Amino acid sequence: MRVKTDEKRQEIVAVATKIFGEMGYHEASMSAISAALGGSKATLYGYFKSKEQLFAAVLTDALEEYGSQVFDALETRHDADLKTVLHEFGHAYLTFVTTPEVMSLGQNAMTQKFSEDLGPELYKNGSQKGWRRVEHFMTAKLDEGALSAPSALVASLQLKGLLESGILEPLRYGCEPHVTFDEAVDYAVAAFLGAYGAQPAS
Repeated sequence: MRVKTDEKRQEIVAVATKIFGEMGYHEASMSAISAALGGSKATLYGYFKSKEQLFAAVLTDALEEYGSQVFDALETRHDADLKTVLHEFGHAYLTFVTTPEVMSLGQNAMTQKFSEDLGPELYKNGSQKGWRRVEHFMTAKLDEGALSAPSALVASLQLKGLLESGILEPLRYGCEPHVTFDEAVDYAVAAFLGAYGAQPAS
């Protein structure tokens, strides 16, 4: 019996990421992935029981590897004012979600109907996990009095919507964004702080 290794799993995920990106989820096959690996399908199925499970690993690993760096910034910039931190986070977030790899994986994910168990698990370990970290950051700012909002979670998700507005939708259709990244971040942060920024005492 062959021993599974992390190195082999990482190799499989890396090759699968490339194949899914080039062919799309529906056209990609376990045969194509195993051929690109130069091994057998038996080895591939030894690590992942299905194409769906492999795609979920590709998506989760990408979000964990690159997305965590984006959300880490919120937890390490204790020396900066809130507006500066939100600007830095906004730029990092938009840069991350608009990379060709993430755009391709996201489009593939949106067109794939996942199984009853895998879909929720993928969401919880991916996008939701990252934005829960933003929620924790917002909660800390509420406790400090730097923000005034009825819900840290809703405020976090509204920031997400503001940042993505005018950027992601046109890109998904192969069109130019309506605004530049700088404009998107400036407008988003201004609107967010206008709604939830703590007002100075009169």
